[in-house]
Amino acid sequence: MKKLLSILAIAVLGISTTFAQTAVSTTVKTTPAQVKVTTKTPVVAKTQVKKVETKVATVKTTPAVAKKEVKKVAVTTNAAGVKLKADGTPDKRYKTAVKVTGPTKKDGTADMRYKVNKEAAKKN
Repeated sequence: MKKLLSILAIAVLGISTTFAQTAVSTTVKTTPAQVKVTTKTPVVAKTQVKKVETKVATVKTTPAVAKKEVKKVAVTTNAAGVKLKADGTPDKRYKTAVKVTGPTKKDGTADMRYKVNKEAAKKN
């Protein structure tokens, strides 16, 4: 399909360039009887050309963004080892260590094929 569309596009481009406007040279045959000789001096219209200067105003824009003060949160840990924020809620930036009681995989995570690990995951 892509080949068909590309061939069609090339054909349209080729056809459109062949029918583009070209300079047509036409010659008009005149006989000496048709040519009139005038002795008037040609009138040349004087045109005044005004220079127009365009000035581009450069505007320096600075965003009016208010700087926010960053509050530092004191992180404390409780007896269970969970890190808490100052308001007492658990801090989600830190992973909580899950104690695995059953068999583990090579990377240290609980192997969920065993019933003991499934029950421990339900409790958490």
